[in-house]
Order: sequence, then C-alpha cells, then structure tokens
Amino acid sequence: MDIDFLMPYLVHLVVLYVSVGVIYLVYKYKSRAVTPNVPPGRKGLPYLGETLDYVLASRRGTPEKFVTDRTTKYSPDVFRTSLLGEDMAIFCGAAGNKFLFSGQNKYVTSWWPHSIKKALMDPSSVDNSSKEESTKLRAYLPPFLKPESLQHYIPVMDIMAKEHLDQHWSRYNQVQVFPLSKKYTFSLACRLFMSVHDPEEIEKFAKPFALATAGLISVPIDLPGTTFNRAVKAGKVIRQELLALITKKKNQLLEKGLTVASDLVDSMLMDGMTEIEIGNKIVGFFIASHDTTSTAITFIVSYLTDYPDIYNRVLEEQMDILRSKGPGEPLRWKDIQKMKYTWCVACEAMRLAPPANGAFREAITDFTYAGYTIPKGWKAFWTVHSTNKNPNYFPDPEKFDPSRFEGNGPAPYTFVPFGGGPRMCPGKEYARLEILTFIHNLVTRFKWEKLNPNEKISYIPSPIPEEGLPIKLQAA
Repeated sequence: MDIDFLMPYLVHLVVLYVSVGVIYLVYKYKSRAVTPNVPPGRKGLPYLGETLDYVLASRRGTPEKFVTDRTTKYSPDVFRTSLLGEDMAIFCGAAGNKFLFSGQNKYVTSWWPHSIKKALMDPSSVDNSSKEESTKLRAYLPPFLKPESLQHYIPVMDIMAKEHLDQHWSRYNQVQVFPLSKKYTFSLACRLFMSVHDPEEIEKFAKPFALATAGLISVPIDLPGTTFNRAVKAGKVIRQELLALITKKKNQLLEKGLTVASDLVDSMLMDGMTEIEIGNKIVGFFIASHDTTSTAITFIVSYLTDYPDIYNRVLEEQMDILRSKGPGEPLRWKDIQKMKYTWCVACEAMRLAPPANGAFREAITDFTYAGYTIPKGWKAFWTVHSTNKNPNYFPDPEKFDPSRFEGNGPAPYTFVPFGGGPRMCPGKEYARLEILTFIHNLVTRFKWEKLNPNEKISYIPSPIPEEGLPIKLQAA
C-alpha cells in the first residue's frame, strides 16, 4: 500500500511527540529546580494526614513515640507531617524550641488549627490575625495576670482551696483526684475571671467545656457521634452561656456607671471590646488556666504518693510555712516564695506528665532551618515531647528526680511547659500560684495512698488517669 501521502503527517506527529517530551523534561527540570528542600517525612492519608497516628499514640499514653519514631527515621532537628488537615513541620530539641520562640513575628506567627477554632471560637471571628489577637490579649494582662497583681489574689486562692477541701475531700474516705482538681481550678477561674460564685452557674460552663476540650486534638470529622462533633456542639453551648453572662455584666456596668473593673470581663468591656471578642479571650484563658493546671495538680499528687521521701520533704517545707502563720491567716506572697522544693517537685511532674503538648505557629515567609526550607503558609509545631524525656537533656529521663530543678535547673529551652519568647504563656505565674496554694493546703491536711497503683494514663490531649486517680484519704 502506498503510504507516501501519510509521510508529512507522520513527520509532524513525530515532531509534536518530541516537542511534548522536551517540554515535559524542561518542566520537570524547572520544577525540581524551584521545589524547596522541605523537611523529610510523610503526609499520611489524604485529609487525615497522620492525625490518627498522633491521636492513637496519645490515647495509648505515649505521645512522645509519635515524635521519637520520626526523629529517628527522618531528622532529629525537624520533620514533615500532616496534622489536622495542614502541612506541618515539627521542630525538635532545644534548638528547635529556641528558633521558634525567637522567630515570633519574624519567621512565624501564632496559629490555631481550624478544628480548634470551630470547636471553641465564634465563627464570625476566626479569621482575625493571630498576631493581632496576641497583642490584644496581652493588653489585658496588667490588671490580672502580672505577678505584681496576682499577689493580691493569693489569699482568695488559699480560701477557695480550703473551702474546696472542706466540701469535696474531708467528708470522704476515698476521692478521685483528677475530677476534683478540675472542679477546683474551674471554680477559681470562674471567680477570678468572671466573678461567678454560684456552683450551678459554674456547672453550666464546666460540663460543655470538658466536652469541648476533649475534642481539641481529635480527627476533625464533624459527623454525629464523633469526638469532634461533640466538641463543636459543646463549643456552641459555651459561647451562648458566655454571651449571656457578658451581656448581663455589660448592662450592670452601664446601669451603675462603674469605672473600676472587678474582674477580667469588666476590664475588657471597659476597654471597648465586643461581646464576641471577650468570649473568645475568656475561652483562651480557661484553656490555659484550667485544664493544664488541674492536670499538673493531679500528677503532683500521684508522684508524691509514689515517693514517700519526696512527700516528706514537701510536707516539711509546707509545715514550716504553716507554723509561721497565725490562726486563720491566709497565705501571702512571701509564703509562696518559700515553696522552692515544692515547685521543683511540680516541675518534675510536669516534665514526666506534661499538661500541654506544645503550640502551633504559621510561617509568614519562606525560611531555612537545619538545611531545610519551610515554605510560607506551612504550619509549625514545637513539642515538649522532643525534650522532656530526651536523655541528652535529662539523664535517666524516666526517673522522678526533683533535684534536676534545683540550682540553675535544666539547660535553656529544654524544659518549656509554658512556652517561651514573646508567646510565653501569660498564665504561667497564675498557674504557679494556683498549684502551690493547693498543694500547701492538701499536704498539711491529708495523707493518702493510691487505690490502683497501676492505673493507665492516656492523653486527651493532656495526660489523664483513666480512673481519675482514686485515692484513700486520712487526716495528716
């Protein structure tokens, strides 16, 4: 068959094929040339990423394994993953902590995952810039969370600790430490932040808040029956209750013409913030001051049970303070300053059972770290699980040893339960005073023993004793 007439078409086809091949090769070459050298790692499943892996490791009580497995496989400095639907770089070790803390607003800015915003914050305000939110938040610290102001709240904390122990501990032979510590810290926050004293009104916030925080670090699937769905529903209830309370306080301020704030909500109202903005801030303060502090108290009680010699030394320190007080005289700032060893015990408890896992950031520009490029828009995460049990920083890391925190304490950026840099937790001093005041009252009134020494611990997202840490009480 004569195919000469097809030759021009075949030539054109070959030329076209070769051209397409050349274009493809050039594209691949250029793509490789411009693709940044991102940290090694894997993205996991579509949408879910490695969120399920992280959640499962946490539920098993070993969140640090998620980190150590990947630092061993990919890089000890930084690795790539995908959590909560976002490309994410996990910064590890003291150097990683230092870089993120010192790079605030230069390389990174604060960031909340969409799932957390959806669960706890008002939908109309979730797009506010984190940098702007952070600046606003700190504008309200001077009257409340600065150490010089918190000194005046120590007697209130002391009185509330005594009332709590009278009502919920002294009447019983057995108690569950974790739910009771949550009740105490939540009641204290309600009183100091919102002037809420009524137990029934406190309970209106406490129940949905527990559901909401349980879904903070969960697979973000908003379907009926999921942890995340329950968190979203609970968040709506919290916002409704807060809005009603804030509106009521606003009307009271206007009616009475008050010019002096009695609590955090009053202060923000007087400074012209909207009810929605105030609600978001209060939620943030509750997360920082309630869940994490109650977890710390629970594990201090647990470790004091396990180590009688350490318990006796704490008791001696606290009894010396008690003997220096007059009848009915509340704790003062000078007393808190004497609780040095007790705070070492608290720090060691927070090292082994960290109340908070870390915090998120967002890259605001391309930057390089440890030889890898972090693209603008990527999310970053620093985590205590890369340092707290790292034998390079803490020899014999599983041993409970409060002496690690005596003298100069651990090396910088190795123990960061409250973060660091410009974004250090504003409630650090509040938490310290709350913890020490409670432990003082507890050890000077009671002795205790665990009912289940082998109780399992899971992280949801903070460490939680699965049975609530049941103990048997007796008078000291």
